[in-house]
Amino acid sequence: MLLKTLQEYAARAQPAAHVEEAGGWWLRHSPGDAWWVSAVLPHDREDRVALAEEFCAEHGDGVRFQITPGVCADDLDVRLEDRGYTRGHDMSLQIASTAEVLRQADADAGEVTPRPTDEWLAAWQKVTKRDVSAERDLLSRVEHPSAYAYAEVDGQVVAIGRAVAEEGWAGVFGMATLPHARGQGAARSVLAALASWAAAREANHLYLQMEKANTTAFRLYERTGFREVCTYHYRIRA
Repeated sequence: MLLKTLQEYAARAQPAAHVEEAGGWWLRHSPGDAWWVSAVLPHDREDRVALAEEFCAEHGDGVRFQITPGVCADDLDVRLEDRGYTRGHDMSLQIASTAEVLRQADADAGEVTPRPTDEWLAAWQKVTKRDVSAERDLLSRVEHPSAYAYAEVDGQVVAIGRAVAEEGWAGVFGMATLPHARGQGAARSVLAALASWAAAREANHLYLQMEKANTTAFRLYERTGFREVCTYHYRIRA
């Protein structure tokens, strides 16, 4: 199933430090990383909620489930609500033809490196305000071919993004633009660079995950050929 496949590609592109698989459920623990890296992926129809809760308790984590309709059990969302989980972070999973993104981006491609440079990470930190050392560790765990793209203005890195290729698809992650450079085409340059890299590796399709509330990003991706294939959300209990 495409949705399950893409969500699992995305999980491998943002690899948790510790992963246990129980049937089709991915139990993940990744201290220091963004909270979603530790979210449970409940990707079969069995009821393993108690097992997931036990796993998270053993690791001192709050419990979070990524709920993708059609991938999870149909009643899982309701069962989690009944157990006191709140709904949060409405998300969009989007896909595009790599060739179409290259056509629609209509921008000079940014630069691409196979590993994150210090300048790339510095720009990432300025936008996200998260820990660079933890991000370095996460990126070092990525096993599939990766690209780190950036756009410069007057010699300064102002926009970044990365891509990870797997089985004909490339996922786009970490798109970020410094506030003073937004609306000037830098993100399009980064996206064009990532699409060009993907095409060279015969990754003919792109995917990305984004928060539905991010209307600026939504417009960028819509204008560059992406379309939504599903929405998903999280169930969270502290």
